[in-house]
Amino acid sequence: MGRWICQYPHCCRVELRAQNQVLKKGVVDEQANSASLKEQLKMKDQSLRKLQQEMDSLTFRNQQLAKRVELLQDELALSEARGKKNKKSVEPSSQLSQEQKSVFNEDLQKKIEENERLHILFFEADEQHKRLEAELRSRLEVLETDAAQHQAVVDSLTKKYTETIEKLQNDKAKLEIKSQTLEREAKDCRLRTEECQQQLKNLQAALGSRLEESLCIINEKVPFNDTRSARYNALNVPLHNRRNQLKLRDLASQAMAFVQELVTALLNFHTYTEQKVQIFPIDSATDTLSPVNQKFSQYLHENASYVRPLEEGMLHLFESITEDTVTVLETTVKLKAFSEHLASYVGFLRKILPYQLKSLEEECESSLCTAALRARNMELHRDMKRLTAVFEKLHMYVSLLALPSTRPEGLLRTNYNFVFTNIAASLHGFHDILKDISKHYSQKASLEQEVPTATQKLITTNDCILSSVAALTNGAGKVASFFSNNLDHFTTSLSYGPKGGAEFISPLSAECMLQYKKKAAAYVKSLKKPCADSVPYEEALANRRVLLSSTESREGLAQQVQQSLEKIAKLEQEKEHWMLEAQLAKIKLEKENQKLKNSLSGHLTETIQERSVLPNIAEQKKETTEKSLREPIKSTSLV
Repeated sequence: MGRWICQYPHCCRVELRAQNQVLKKGVVDEQANSASLKEQLKMKDQSLRKLQQEMDSLTFRNQQLAKRVELLQDELALSEARGKKNKKSVEPSSQLSQEQKSVFNEDLQKKIEENERLHILFFEADEQHKRLEAELRSRLEVLETDAAQHQAVVDSLTKKYTETIEKLQNDKAKLEIKSQTLEREAKDCRLRTEECQQQLKNLQAALGSRLEESLCIINEKVPFNDTRSARYNALNVPLHNRRNQLKLRDLASQAMAFVQELVTALLNFHTYTEQKVQIFPIDSATDTLSPVNQKFSQYLHENASYVRPLEEGMLHLFESITEDTVTVLETTVKLKAFSEHLASYVGFLRKILPYQLKSLEEECESSLCTAALRARNMELHRDMKRLTAVFEKLHMYVSLLALPSTRPEGLLRTNYNFVFTNIAASLHGFHDILKDISKHYSQKASLEQEVPTATQKLITTNDCILSSVAALTNGAGKVASFFSNNLDHFTTSLSYGPKGGAEFISPLSAECMLQYKKKAAAYVKSLKKPCADSVPYEEALANRRVLLSSTESREGLAQQVQQSLEKIAKLEQEKEHWMLEAQLAKIKLEKENQKLKNSLSGHLTETIQERSVLPNIAEQKKETTEKSLREPIKSTSLV
C-alpha cells in the first residue's frame, strides 16, 4: 500500500492536543484521588496512635490502681490482725475500715468495669483500624496500578503523537519541496509551450505555402487522381511488405506440415476402422458380414480419394504464397480449391456416418457385447456425431474465408476477426472431441480384449486404431494451438489493402493489381540489368523448325503423361494398402515370436513351423510392396 499523507496537518494537531489534554486531566484526577486517600490513611494512623497512647495511659493507670488495691489489702490484713488483740478498742476503727473496704471495693469494681470496657473499645478500634488499613492498602494498590497503566498509555500516546507530528512535519517539508519542484517544472513547461506554439505557427505558415504550391502543381500537371475512386484505387499496387510475406509463407509451411500429419492420421484411422469392421463382431473370414458393415467397409475403402486432396490443396495454397506476391484473402484463390476438397471430405463423413452409427448399434445387439461395452459404444456413437458436426462447422468457416476471392460481397472485412475467432474455437472443439474419442476407444479396446472370442488380430487392430487416434489428437492439438497463437497476425495481415482504400473491390481487380505488380517488378529489374543481345536470324529459323517438329508430337506425349499419372495414382493407393498390411504382419510376427519364446518345450516343433511360415508371408508381402514401389518409379521415368 502507498504511504498515507495527511492533507490537513493542522486539524490533526488540534485533535491530538485535545486528546492529550483529556488524558492529562484524567491522570491529574487520579493523582489527586490517590493523595486524598493517602491523607485519610495518615489521619487514621494518627487516630490509631492517639488511641494507642490512651490505651497505654489506661494500662499504666490500671497498674497503679492494682498496686493500690494490693496495698489496701495488706493494710486490711494488718488491721484485722491488730483487731484480734483488742476488740474493744478497735470496734469503732473496724467499722471505719469496713466502710473504707466497701468504698475501695466499689471503686475497684468500677475501675475493673472501665478497664474491661476500654479493652473492648481498644480491640474493636484495633480490628476496625486493621480492616480499614487493608481496604485502603488494596485500594491504594489498585489506584497505583491504574495510575501506572494510565501513565504507560499516556507515554505511548505521547510517543505516538510525537512520531506522528514528526512524520507530518517531514511530509510537510517533502510536499513543500515537491511543490517548489512542480512550480519550477510548470514554469519550464510554460516556456516550452510558448516555444512550441511559436514553432507551430512557423510550421503552419510553411506548410500552408507548400500546400498552395502543391495544389497549383497538381491542378496544372495531374490530369486524373485515381485514389478518389475506390474502383480505380483497387488497381494501384500497395506497398510491398516483404517481412509480412515471409512470415505468412512460414506460417503456411507450418500449417502444411500439420495438415500432412492430420491426413496421415485420418488415413490410418479410416483404414484400421475398415479392418476392424471386417473382424468384429463377425469375422469375414469365417462368416458373412451384415449388409450395413459390408457397405460401411466399402465406403471406408475409398477414404484415400477424399483425404489425399486435402494435403494437395494445402500444398497448392502454400506454393501460391511467395515472397513477391501480395497475400490477402482476395488474392488467395487456392483457398477455394482447399475449401472444395474439405467439402468433399465432409460429404464423405456424412455418407459413412449412418453406416458407422448402425454398425455400432448392431455391435451392441450382439451376444458378445456386455453392458460396459454397450455403454462405450453409445459414447462413441455420440462422439462420431460430434466429430462430423465439427468438420461441418470448420468447412463452413473455411468456405467463408474463400468467399473474398470469388464473391467479395459475401464476407466483409469487418467480419474477418469473427470468422478467424470461430475457426480457432472450432479447432479447440475438434481437439476436445478427439480426446474423448481416444478415451472412450481405449476403454472399448480393453473391454473387447476380455471377450472370450477375442483374437490376436482384433487386439492388434485395436492397438493400431488407438495409435492412429492418438496421432490424430496430437495433430489436432498442434493445429489448434498454432491457429490460436497466430490469430492476431492472420486478422491484421490478411486485411491488407491498397493505400488510401479500405479493401480490394473484386478478385478481378486484385488479379489485375498482381499483374501490374509483376510488370512493375520486371521493369525495375530490367532497369538494373543490361540489355541482352538479340538472337541471330539463322538461329531463330533453326529454333522455329525444332519448335514445329516438337509441336507435332505434343499430343502423343500428353496422352502418355495422362496414362502415366493415372497409373501412378492407382499404384500409390495399392502401395499404401500393402504398407499397412506389412505393418500388421510385422506386429503379428513380433507377437508370435514373443509367444514362441515363452511357450512350453512340448510345443517347440509346432511353434518352429509357425515361425518359419510367418517370415515367408512377411517376405512375400515385402516383395509385393517392393514391386508396387518400383512400378511408379518406372512410370515417373516415362514422364
